[in-house]
Amino acid sequence: MIKLLIADNHPITRKGLEVLFSASSNIKIVASVDNGEAILEYIKKNPVDIILTEADLPKLNGLTVLRYLKNDYPDVKTIILSAQPEEVYAVNAIKAGAHGYIHKSVNVITINEAILKVNDGGIYLSNDLTQQLAFGNRVNKGGSFYKKLSTREAEVLKLLTIGRKNKEISKELNINEKTVSTYKARLMRKLKVTNLVDLVSQAKLNESML
Repeated sequence: MIKLLIADNHPITRKGLEVLFSASSNIKIVASVDNGEAILEYIKKNPVDIILTEADLPKLNGLTVLRYLKNDYPDVKTIILSAQPEEVYAVNAIKAGAHGYIHKSVNVITINEAILKVNDGGIYLSNDLTQQLAFGNRVNKGGSFYKKLSTREAEVLKLLTIGRKNKEISKELNINEKTVSTYKARLMRKLKVTNLVDLVSQAKLNESML
């Protein structure tokens, strides 16, 4: 039986997943939590095989959680289940340590297939993205931009776009504020902007191109 931990800040999503898997013969939801810190607290005390988590979580975002898991709990596998565009975040999520990325628009059969594949040691991405990666064919300008970012740059940009301040980013990513400023400057150069407002606007524009 696969022990599955659910993490999502929306109660309806968590409850829906619990209902969907309640009759499963090979997947058991052992708990559901609503923030990134709660993921780490739970797995410190309880055995978990796979974590199915949203990317946008309070307290610790999904990419930051992946970093902790990769270092401290390498046997625990993680699948990102998010409404964020796959073209934008999937590759960086895999780089950060995720074993799969699923868009929230998929059906329960796809989620089930992803969990089984990851449990067997595979990586799960959609067929479309897998083909694009295999052939090196990135058709969307926004996706191409995000592919050029390092995992840490993607983390910082994500936090900036949801309104986090330098001090908050510093605390969440466990880096100093000067380092945050350095990443911000790099992002501005890559997006060819000179201020934070334009940086966030351009980042959201790249997402909208997908």
